[in-house]
Amino acid sequence: MTDDTPMTGNMTDNAAAAEKPPENATVTGSSALSQDELSRLTDDIIAGLKTVYDPEIPADIYEIGLIYKIDIGDDRSVKIDMSLTSPNCPSAQELPIMVENAVASVAGVKDAKVEVVWDPPWDPSRMSDEARLVLNMW
Repeated sequence: MTDDTPMTGNMTDNAAAAEKPPENATVTGSSALSQDELSRLTDDIIAGLKTVYDPEIPADIYEIGLIYKIDIGDDRSVKIDMSLTSPNCPSAQELPIMVENAVASVAGVKDAKVEVVWDPPWDPSRMSDEARLVLNMW
């Protein structure tokens, strides 16, 4: 058996990377924060986002793919770009507020601001496998 894939790191590193769930949002962070602190904040922010559910869809907004970007600033304020499944979404007023509240409640976050963006438009290809399973969209 031959494998043309180059090996990098050790097997433990590769196994850990394979177990980490794929990110469906771009995360940028301040260089003023240590890598450990940035990783902790990122994980905690994503965990907070996963507590927010679209009232019409039985999956959280992160797994649905509505979160496009998470930017953690030097002062630990967080800016989030998110979209909605449709410009006519009945939850358009409440979901961004729910996201701001969930992220602002994360320990270490100074404040959170959400901007709803429409470019690129959301489509079902942004959903994680977990969301596809919950919504039976295979």
